[in-house]
Parts: sequence; structure tokens; C-alpha cells
Amino acid sequence: MSWKPLRVLTPRSILPALAVLLVLVAGAAAHANKPVPFGDRVAEPGGADASPVNAQSLSAADLELKVGPGLEAYNRATGDHAWSYRREGATALYLSMAGENAVVVWDDGLVTSVRPGDHEVRWHRAVPGLADWLRGDGEPGADKRTEEQRKQLATERAAAALHTVQQTAPWVAVVTPNLTMGFRDADGDLRYNSKPAGNCVYDPMRTVGTDFAVLVPRSCTNSTGQPVSGGISGYRLDSTGWQLSAGPAVSLKALDGRRVLISDGPIVGPKVFDTKAAAPESACGSPSEPFAAVRPQGTCAAPEATGQP
Repeated sequence: MSWKPLRVLTPRSILPALAVLLVLVAGAAAHANKPVPFGDRVAEPGGADASPVNAQSLSAADLELKVGPGLEAYNRATGDHAWSYRREGATALYLSMAGENAVVVWDDGLVTSVRPGDHEVRWHRAVPGLADWLRGDGEPGADKRTEEQRKQLATERAAAALHTVQQTAPWVAVVTPNLTMGFRDADGDLRYNSKPAGNCVYDPMRTVGTDFAVLVPRSCTNSTGQPVSGGISGYRLDSTGWQLSAGPAVSLKALDGRRVLISDGPIVGPKVFDTKAAAPESACGSPSEPFAAVRPQGTCAAPEATGQP
């Protein structure tokens, strides 16, 4: 066996090892300071990070949820601030429950789902064009709005854009003038996206939702910019959607968890559409009543009570 004495480390020989060490330390520091994806931060009061391990978990029924500047959770029994979910550089505008989960619209066009029971952020989805529509930049009179008016507009539009459908498997619809999208709440999976055809736009402010579907009116114009007949797009996840013809001023009103009143002017007259059966409800006494897919709700008055022969 040959024997060699230990080599004495000179400054020159130390430099390469030291350079490697510095690179590793710098990489570790960069990793530690790496921004959380989407700027998420879930924290307990006082700023400490909240997790199911270091914070008491409360169910959605035990919590009162509010928005602004993030999603804030309060203990219903005590009124104490339980936790907050915030995103760096973004403001929460509106929330709606999808089953046990809270779905939030943010002013930067992101939609997120949070499980209140363990304050876990479940998924994030960006909706193209949503942020621009919420701000309303470039619209007539936009430059004259005060900061408070801009905030109010963004909040109203966020509430109109977000619809949660409360089925056995809840889902989420987001409506903007140029795009509507549907997400499965279980995992945030995109189930459909739809753009209006021709010279048409969707109208989120007139959109209504039920426990089964979301109905979105379309406003259309002709080549000269004059309003013309549009329509209503109905969306579901458990079956195919549908299209209904409608005038330019049609209005929708949810009557209950499945029926929507469609008012389309004095000539056509109002009608009720059943979103569970995906069919119009027949009117009392109409010739089609015995053969209709959806009979009138409740009991129709007797002919003598209405003065009819």
C-alpha cells in the first residue's frame, strides 16, 4: 500500500469549494423567498400562517365569511376573527358558496375555491377578460368615475359574473360579455367555455342561476348597430345545454330553485322555464297542457272561478 500525507489546504484550493457552498446557500435562500403561487397567504390573526396543524378548524356552518380585502372568516359563536385568506396585490370582491366551499372572485380576474373547514385553497382559475370588465376601463364615462364608484362597479360586476350551482356535485359558472366558462367545483376542472356568435355579447347583469342551470341572455346588434333579437343560452354540467329565442329586452327572474320567469315583452308574454326538466312550463288551461313536459305548478283555478266558459 502506498501512503500519502494529508494535503494542506491552501487559499487557492479552498476557493472552488467555497464558491460551490455560496451557490448552494444562495439557491436555498432564493427557494425560501420564492413567492407563494398566486400570492396566496392564509393566516391567523396576528399574521401567523394558519394550517390544519396549528389552527383550530371550524366547519363552514361555524364560520361567517366576508370579503375585503381577502376572504375573512369569523367564529359565529364568539365573533372572533378565525383566519384570513389573502392574495398579494389582489382584492377579493365577491364570494358564493358551492356546497361547503367558498368561491371567490378577485379584482385581477382570478377565481379561487377555499374549503373553510381547514382553510385550504383548493384551486385557482383565470378567466380571460374578467379583470378588464370588472374595471370597466375605456367605457363611456369611465374617466369620470371616482375611486369609490370604481370599487362599487367592480363589486357589482363580480356578483353578476359568479354563479354557483347547488347540485349534488356543485359547479361554478363565470360570465363575462365575451366569454362564459363552467368549472367543476370538485377540482376546478374546466367543463365548458362559450363565446357569443356574430355581433352578440353575453349580458352578465341579466344572468340568473338556479340549482340546476345558469341562463345567460345575449344582446345582439345588426350591421348598423341597432338592437335585434338575441337569445338565452342555458348551461348545465349533468346534461347538454339549450338555446332559447328572445327579444333584445328580455328579462329573467328566478322563481325558486328550478324555475325561471322569462318576460319578453307584451306580444310574446311571460313564460316559465323549468331548468330541471329543461322545458317550458305549460300555462293553465292551454291546449298543450295535457301533453306538456312540465305541467303548471300548484293547482289551476276552476274555469268558473276565472269567469271562463
